[in-house]
Amino acid sequence: MGEEMKGQGIPTNAACSYLGVSRSWFYGSKNPRSSSENKRADKDEAILNKIKELKAEHPFWGYRRVWAWLKHRERLAVNRKRVYRLMKKQRLLVDVKHYKANRTPQRSKPRAERPNQFWGVDMTKFLVAGIGWVYLIVVLDWYTKKIVGRELSLRCRSEEWKRAIAMALNNEFPEGVRGKGLKLISDNGSQPTSASFMKEMSVLDIDQIFTSYDNPKGNADTERVMRTIKEEIVWVNEFTSFAEAKDKVYHWIDNDYNKLYVHSSLGYLSPCEFESLFFNKQVPEAA
Repeated sequence: MGEEMKGQGIPTNAACSYLGVSRSWFYGSKNPRSSSENKRADKDEAILNKIKELKAEHPFWGYRRVWAWLKHRERLAVNRKRVYRLMKKQRLLVDVKHYKANRTPQRSKPRAERPNQFWGVDMTKFLVAGIGWVYLIVVLDWYTKKIVGRELSLRCRSEEWKRAIAMALNNEFPEGVRGKGLKLISDNGSQPTSASFMKEMSVLDIDQIFTSYDNPKGNADTERVMRTIKEEIVWVNEFTSFAEAKDKVYHWIDNDYNKLYVHSSLGYLSPCEFESLFFNKQVPEAA
């Protein structure tokens, strides 16, 4: 008949059923949590609410990025293990795909040692209702991870690529780029290899570097930020017009990404914060 309630001779199962309570509640009421356990539970609940808010806005974030945002943006005293535990319990973790290691030797990619030394340029496309494909060209500084140039267009000619480059040059080299040793990395697509594009880069004294078909990591930094753009702003929106897409994408790039998006490789700083830190360090050295 099961365990009997002490001194009453009533089976626990029957008593709980009659009172409309669960066995776990009954045993929990006999062994109430301590004040420290209550505080921990309350803190877990507060952190979990924050996590749910972030996941609602950023469904592709894993526990590491959620933890980084809570710690370095919201200044919460929380460790990664706690975030992982709470997200796992609530099934909020992101599935990670595991790929078989590629044993083919890969050529190393250039390593930037300062801002505006290596830029990567790439393009992606996405659908806008009633319009069709629109094309986004992005120019990324490899050292700061800052998007220095962008162009969203209904076409994907070399002219649109040149406009993205022009924006980046106006922002980063207001006094001119000639003689500054800037190198531009891209794939072998028709736009960056077109005669007009290559001629303009040559006139500007920008050295072009092309990734080869057997070196997929050659422009990996730029391709990774393209995926981030898709996860954070493209895939979670249903744009109803070109103007709406342009406004939201540009706002995310200029504000949410460049100013706020934390990178583990940058010491959990945003691209703009990391860039400012670099140049602030140069001032005392120059003096």
